[in-house]
Amino acid sequence: MTMLLFQIGLAILTILLLKDTCGASVTPDPVFQYIDANQEKFVQRLKEWVVIKSDSSDPSLRNEVHKMMEITAELIKTLGGTAELVDIGLQQLPSGETLKLPSVVLGQIGQDPDKPTLCIYGHTDVQPARKEDGWDTDPYTLTEINGNLYGRGASDDKGQILPWINAAEALQSQELPVNFKFLIEGMEEVGSDGLAELIMKRNQTFFSDVDYIVLADTAWISEKPALTYGARGNCYFLVEVECANRDLHSGSYGGVIHEAMTDLIALLDSLTNSSGHILIPGINEAVAALTDEETKLYSGISFDHEEFRNKIGAQELRQKNKEDVLLQRWRYPSLTIHGIEGAFSGAGTKTVIPAKVIGKFSIRQVPDMDPLQVEKQVIEYLDKKFAELKSPNKMKTTMVIGAKPWLTDPNNKAFHAGRKASKRAFGVEPDLIRVGGTIPIATTLEDVTGKNLIMMPLGGPYDAAHGQNEKISRYNYIEGTKFAAAYAQEFAKL
Repeated sequence: MTMLLFQIGLAILTILLLKDTCGASVTPDPVFQYIDANQEKFVQRLKEWVVIKSDSSDPSLRNEVHKMMEITAELIKTLGGTAELVDIGLQQLPSGETLKLPSVVLGQIGQDPDKPTLCIYGHTDVQPARKEDGWDTDPYTLTEINGNLYGRGASDDKGQILPWINAAEALQSQELPVNFKFLIEGMEEVGSDGLAELIMKRNQTFFSDVDYIVLADTAWISEKPALTYGARGNCYFLVEVECANRDLHSGSYGGVIHEAMTDLIALLDSLTNSSGHILIPGINEAVAALTDEETKLYSGISFDHEEFRNKIGAQELRQKNKEDVLLQRWRYPSLTIHGIEGAFSGAGTKTVIPAKVIGKFSIRQVPDMDPLQVEKQVIEYLDKKFAELKSPNKMKTTMVIGAKPWLTDPNNKAFHAGRKASKRAFGVEPDLIRVGGTIPIATTLEDVTGKNLIMMPLGGPYDAAHGQNEKISRYNYIEGTKFAAAYAQEFAKL
């Protein structure tokens, strides 16, 4: 009898120990277990991708970009899926030379007509990277240091698209809850040439049965997971001023001619005031009014603006509290001067008057700003300011990029699935955030296909995407794979 009571008590104690804080039984998730057991294989995959110098901005590396697309398609096929490498034509370089654009991968894992279909978008091209630019490691050799995986593309975007492919593999070890489709390109970093046309051509075929689109890119705002519901647009301008038919010696011509550089600096200086406020009429007036409901979203976001200031090495931020910093980064337009082409910028001294200089600046736009209207406002304003200079020089303003902002409803069902997936994978409710950068393909995908889209970033807040020592933490990469798998399962329940 004593032994029987002991065994009963032990059984009760075991049951109690297998309860979580909510009182539910804790059952090991077999999909998560599969991911943990295969994490070294998944890291090795990332290593094999990072080693490929798929820099889409360098024509001499175009074969590497082609190779990257082929490897991506082959991986999907290896996992039992199908993958098509779609030719999207030629790219014309400024020199007049033409290059074949990288094929776009249209892949699929799972073809059950009774299951919903998620389309995952990502890119495998990267920004330029050289060890001598200040990297501590070889940028094309994935190197693990203190739990971080360093390498070009580790965060943007190879290390964010791979978790979705890895998640599809892990889910197949049990049951695939959704059909996965993959739209993966190799020209995102230079404007996604040819992709919009492909989406339009395949809208009635490849995208016809897609229920929702997931964009696997961008980054968290803090160490806390996030779901992204908005991104700013971008209008990029060139302002060209010409004063002579060749560069001139400043000793012989200084003070004699109206210098192009002087005019250009005056024009660039007229764009904003000392507080950063955009002075072009109509820009700020077009911004959609901030609602009380929207304002509440910002107060609960995990973000330390002082830590942010310290991380980027700024002496001071223009805004003095968390909410205002986030609003300016995501919710309001900003104007940035990027550089001057044609000016002397090398080491040492050179007493030259440039014959022609081109100023480069961009305006990050938000709802309800329209790129075509912004173009008109900017050109009219700079024409007016140049006339006020009474300069005999030639001036021309051109908008070379006009990408719309993107915004969706963070309260729809797909975001609810994201919240549940975050709590399963990371143990916390995610922040609902926007990004200050521009993701042109998001608007294109929604406008053309009519499908809704969610951005599910896995990058950390200080991963240095596009910069030296780009990384993704092993935690974000592996737990992010669980997040992707959990999202598919939660989405299937909708």
